[in-house]
Amino acid sequence: MGIKLLKPTSAGRRFVTFLTSEEITRRDPEKSLLIPKRRISGRNEAGRITVRHRGRGAKRMLRAIDFKREKFGIPARVASIEYDPNRSARIALLHYRDGEKRYILAPLALKVGDTVMSGPQADILPGNALPLRSIPVGTVIHNLELEPGKGAQLCRSAGAQVQLLAKEGEHAHVKLPSGEIRLVRLECMASVGQVGNLDHENVSVGKAGRVRWQGFRPTVRGVAMNPVDHPMGGGEGRGKGNHPMTPWGKPTQGYKTRRAKPSDRYIVTRRKK
Repeated sequence: MGIKLLKPTSAGRRFVTFLTSEEITRRDPEKSLLIPKRRISGRNEAGRITVRHRGRGAKRMLRAIDFKREKFGIPARVASIEYDPNRSARIALLHYRDGEKRYILAPLALKVGDTVMSGPQADILPGNALPLRSIPVGTVIHNLELEPGKGAQLCRSAGAQVQLLAKEGEHAHVKLPSGEIRLVRLECMASVGQVGNLDHENVSVGKAGRVRWQGFRPTVRGVAMNPVDHPMGGGEGRGKGNHPMTPWGKPTQGYKTRRAKPSDRYIVTRRKK
């Protein structure tokens, strides 16, 4: 896996870079694990736009990823490493001994032909899933649950990893990629290893059209508008002195909007000092 540079035969190819795909072993996905993806373009059930600057983009199918890893004690063979258009990480197709097929996130160093397993008795090897109670302190993990049985919610993007710092009572101290240290119950499941596809963050998009393929529409700055269109619009020359805000006058860019959540009390050290 590496970065591929293109010859600058045009302005649109001058700064574009791609990921090479040596680790991908299968081009066509497993049809039994595909789910149609409904395109809502940032609209809610009433048809109103709630997320701006979304729409179009390349058509894609969802891959059913196993984030719970609840098949305890049943070994599975890695049949292929595949590309998933819906996420930055690669996915691995597992063939379980009982005949079932499932997708999981492909960790670093997982290869075709390897055997993975879930459950408290599994070995500490990349791709295996265990409760935090059974994982030694200091182990690098990913695919971490916040509530037992709910499925992994943390550390699922390319190159992400969580470090298990300590165990105290019924909770474990884990350090997230953001630097935040929080408590997670020992019954929560996690997968061993670091998420693969490390070079994803080094890719240069290179042109606006590539962002449009991902379903993002253009964004116009407020200071470039007229006063009738935006609170920050207008002025002779470039206007200064106004605070960043939305077109409807709400503060933005650093304005804290987080509400108190039940999980906040489990944060030991926040990512922002």
